[in-house]
Amino acid sequence: MTKRHLCLITLLLATIGYLAPAHAQQGISAVTVTSNPDGSQDYTMTLQALFIMTALSLIPAFVLMMTSFTRIIVVLSILRQAIGLQQSPSNQILIGVSLFLSMFIMMPVFEEINERALQPYLDEEMTSKEAFDEAKGPMRDFMLAQTRVKDLETFVTIAGEEDKYDDPRDVSLSILIPAFVTSELKTAFQIGFMLFIPFLIIDLVVASILMAMGMMMLSPMIVSLPFKLMLFVLVDGWNLVFGTLANSFGMGV
Repeated sequence: MTKRHLCLITLLLATIGYLAPAHAQQGISAVTVTSNPDGSQDYTMTLQALFIMTALSLIPAFVLMMTSFTRIIVVLSILRQAIGLQQSPSNQILIGVSLFLSMFIMMPVFEEINERALQPYLDEEMTSKEAFDEAKGPMRDFMLAQTRVKDLETFVTIAGEEDKYDDPRDVSLSILIPAFVTSELKTAFQIGFMLFIPFLIIDLVVASILMAMGMMMLSPMIVSLPFKLMLFVLVDGWNLVFGTLANSFGMGV
């Protein structure tokens, strides 16, 4: 390495060392928190953007777990397995159908949140914290209506707060959400079991007939699949399944 190269490297390091403190000072000033006279705090735009980007990665999971999506997607997956179709409808179609059906079921809740929290916040009639507290009410009511008391008591016991809550409406969301998801999974499996029985009977009948005819090398699943599809179409299966799922949330369909 020549002397000229050493000089260039030294100059470069010196420039970086000079610029680094200035850059650090700018970064520190960008994340300051300002306290207001009323006790609230305002964050700088950079910190707000950081919070928003972090929340965007977590919001979809929270929204899906707090709505009817879990029950719907589990039931549709069990239904596809019961019919004997491995790839049709595809996962993308099932997820899309579940999302739109969830939007239909949750629309009254979303409308109430819009009236009580979103619109007043956009009109600057309440702060973001007040809007968040108002938005929790409709979601809490929806989840409580679908949560079993036993599941709620289980998570309250796990949290060690048995004597803290006299009313289920006072339960914190950190306890209510896992209890709601547990109840949703149980309800989804119950509905899936009821949907599975007719197709299981067809499989048993076809398997018995093939055994009686000595056609043991022929897979019963291949023979029973057309009959299960025909049964599902004749009884207008999709209408019945979607109507049952909507009714299971207390909607008058």
